[in-house]
Amino acid sequence: MNDRLPPQQPVSPDHPPPRPVAVQAPPPELVQPEPLRELKIHSHSSLVFWWPVWAVGYIMAGLTYWQGQQYQIGQDREWFHVSSNLGVLFFLTLFLVVIITNVSVRGLVSGMVILGTALLSVLLAYFGWWDEIFAWFGDLKIHLNFGAYFWFSTLMLLVWLASVFVVDRLSYWHVKPGQLTHAYVFGAGSKTYDTMGMMLEKHREDLFRHWLLGVGSGDLEIHTTGAVKERIEIHNVLFIGSKINFIQQLISEDPDGA
Repeated sequence: MNDRLPPQQPVSPDHPPPRPVAVQAPPPELVQPEPLRELKIHSHSSLVFWWPVWAVGYIMAGLTYWQGQQYQIGQDREWFHVSSNLGVLFFLTLFLVVIITNVSVRGLVSGMVILGTALLSVLLAYFGWWDEIFAWFGDLKIHLNFGAYFWFSTLMLLVWLASVFVVDRLSYWHVKPGQLTHAYVFGAGSKTYDTMGMMLEKHREDLFRHWLLGVGSGDLEIHTTGAVKERIEIHNVLFIGSKINFIQQLISEDPDGA
């Protein structure tokens, strides 16, 4: 066996041997701090459930303008729809919203009452029987002109926007790991609660108020522990189903990360 090494090639000045290339190690990845885990909870007034009133009002205003006729009222001509169904459905919507937001009817009873009333009213409007019913009361029909629908819905929309996005957000509940604080936007004071042993209850029994009008809202009830036990009620919290689990995680965490 021949163990001799192969002869080395002579080094030419025109072709120097390759130099080793220093490979620079990539810089260590920067450790990104974990985002601050917190949640703000807003309690809304009952006006948050009034959106069907201005929504239906704008629909009736559009139908009155596109399908209605102009009638001489004094010296002006006003837009009216020939059918009284529009006025009936608008007043029914207003009536049901008033009842739903002021009378708490729980469970299936709420659904049966509201669905039965709405279904009966729509059927009477579809078959054109409202005019016959009004004929029994001296033809006391319901007709609103285009201006009535438009201006009432516009005022209702402005009040709804101001309530939901301005007034209701002047105070809020701030949830952080191990801490619950009731704060105010303009610094009117705040109160902080320790979440040790805190218990949460979610109430969403009213089918139409919480599910239909409130788009998944509900009431949150919090029971604190310690020397002074308190029961905190936060009403009409929107999307409470997706928030309640996150709130439970935050109040169970150690604020110091220990």
